[in-house]
Amino acid sequence: MIRRNSLPSRLAALALGAGLTLAAGALAAQDEGPPQEAAPAPAAASAPAPATTRLADLAPAPDALVPPIIATDVFAERRAFWGESLSPDGTAMSYLQPMSKGRTRLVVVSSDTGQPINAIVFGDGTHVDWTRWISPDRMLINTYARVLTAGGYILPMNRLMLAHPREGKAEFLVENARGLNGGKVLHVAPDGETALIAHRGDGRLWQPSVFRYELKPGGAVTKVIEPKVGITQWIADDAGVVRVGMGWRQGAWQIQYRASEADSFKPIARIRPGKTDSYFDALAIISGTGKGYVLDEGDNGRVGLRVFDYLTREVTETIYEHPQWDVDDVWIEDGKPIAAFYTDDREQVVWLDQSYRDSYDKLRQATGAADLWISARSDSGKRMLVRAGAEDDPGVLYFYDAEAQSLKEMLQTRPALDFRVLAKPQPITYIARDGTPIRAYVTLPRGREAKNLPLIIMPHGGPFGIRDSLRYDDQVQLLANRGYAVLQPNFRGSGGYGEAFYNLGNGQVGRGMQDDLDDAMDWAVGEGLADPARVCVVGGSYGGYAALWAVLRNPERYRCAASWAGVTDWDKMLRYDRRVLTRSAGKRWTAQIEGEEELDLKDVSPMRRAASLSRPVLLAHGTLDDNVPIEQYVDMEKAARASGAPLTTLVIEGEGHGFSLAANEKRWYDALDQFLRQHNPADSADPAEPSPAEAATAAE
Repeated sequence: MIRRNSLPSRLAALALGAGLTLAAGALAAQDEGPPQEAAPAPAAASAPAPATTRLADLAPAPDALVPPIIATDVFAERRAFWGESLSPDGTAMSYLQPMSKGRTRLVVVSSDTGQPINAIVFGDGTHVDWTRWISPDRMLINTYARVLTAGGYILPMNRLMLAHPREGKAEFLVENARGLNGGKVLHVAPDGETALIAHRGDGRLWQPSVFRYELKPGGAVTKVIEPKVGITQWIADDAGVVRVGMGWRQGAWQIQYRASEADSFKPIARIRPGKTDSYFDALAIISGTGKGYVLDEGDNGRVGLRVFDYLTREVTETIYEHPQWDVDDVWIEDGKPIAAFYTDDREQVVWLDQSYRDSYDKLRQATGAADLWISARSDSGKRMLVRAGAEDDPGVLYFYDAEAQSLKEMLQTRPALDFRVLAKPQPITYIARDGTPIRAYVTLPRGREAKNLPLIIMPHGGPFGIRDSLRYDDQVQLLANRGYAVLQPNFRGSGGYGEAFYNLGNGQVGRGMQDDLDDAMDWAVGEGLADPARVCVVGGSYGGYAALWAVLRNPERYRCAASWAGVTDWDKMLRYDRRVLTRSAGKRWTAQIEGEEELDLKDVSPMRRAASLSRPVLLAHGTLDDNVPIEQYVDMEKAARASGAPLTTLVIEGEGHGFSLAANEKRWYDALDQFLRQHNPADSADPAEPSPAEAATAAE
């Protein structure tokens, strides 16, 4: 395990200046084995500058040494821990840890010593979604597993468990064999004795009831809310009264509301009549009032944290709105907003609670980390778990004791990965052909001059509402380690840049979105950092589609493409989506893909054009993908074979849309690594060896 020796001396000096004592690592990563907040930014942070970034604006590599080749299994390694939490009294720390064969266990250790207390091992195929301490010795755990329905759909089935983690015991709290949703926790009593849980206990697929559970073995269960037509979500206030029900019905987002437990629910109709695509997310009800906290688009199209009056159906107050960026999430604690989160180039936090802000400022000064997240806090607020990291550092977990003024390393996220040799992604802006500024992130390989490099364009999935940012990414680091420059464009339709930019993506699949990728290549070539003859596109999900479409639409630009779980036939994809989405949601999704001009999706579907394929392609998929079904791969593979173009395929049995097992992710990385070395080789790390261009000339 690569040790950090606590913190570097520079950071140690900062910590001492902040009045903190630094301790050595207390808990090594073991073999078997709430929203996240980041560094604050000024409130007036600007949007992506309209000026094009120049190569001279980028920071040079820290040294001229070519880093050693890092094995693919190191990049594919699972995180050593996740889902960390503190008991309410702060004496115990829990976290989830991977085991062999894809299993997971919950580990409980002493916060003070790091010594193990106990563990709970979950069965094969069971994934843990979240854990929540409800008392010093009890916890709620939400698990899920993929199930194959009678209709041939692969859907997640979740179950809620009541655990005694210090004893290593857990049992199902909601044992519901008839419904896919095994329980959403709406409220837990302050003493941890009861909880309101919404689930479909009567077997209804989309309409949950609400039950009050005694949180003890064999505890009483009482139904407090009957299911209602069209209501799929319930919200309780911090006094434990269910006050709001919401859901899509007849093409509109419907809300039902009541003022108190003694009142009946009354519909207050849609939030914005005639504008069903606007963003509105109810977060919490303010007890004793008819108001609640919501995420809602303002007049400028930015999503902000606001107070909504359910009786007048109006926003009465804006708690926080950034002038340029959407608010992504809000931390609600005891019915009050603690922090708002947004993303400019990295995840940022705006603290709305002074005590959290004071602790955060001190911890940030102590660590000097680019990204700092308070993962958990004891009820007293005097003990915290703090995660620190950066886009070129997977991170480390600390335990902070305010009374002792100590900061102790507990776990490293990726102990086998030497973060000191990783490449640092940097933000850039380029101007698309229609004048739209596009923000992107470029990662330059270390030890190589930023000139005529082989380039990998790596579009994100989605495509709508998703975005890339400055955060650690294994695939980016793998490619940079092999000598490639990597460019990640936030093409039109990406999230976080406001409603206008989001809507620019409507109907632009395979068209305007693809133009943005081409324009990203033109920027890299124009700045001299990329060799125009050595550009490939690599992506997953929608990014996989964009990779395939790139070599079909513009084979003169791109040398090769690699797709994991990519869409290949949009007509079939939308038919599949409509089978698993509600009717109204399916219509909205179809309209977003097709746009107002009702684009003929056959014209932008790789499978329909596969016969003209002339560039090498790596086509890969998992057999249990419930997002983009394996049939998308099967159809494309068959059609592409007829083209005669070089085709490399990879099918991973039992894998889904992402990678649940490290061994499966390694197979993808191995296939990608070999494919690129064959069809778009990087420059040799040995200056005595000829470059690919020189080797080609010598062969002639």
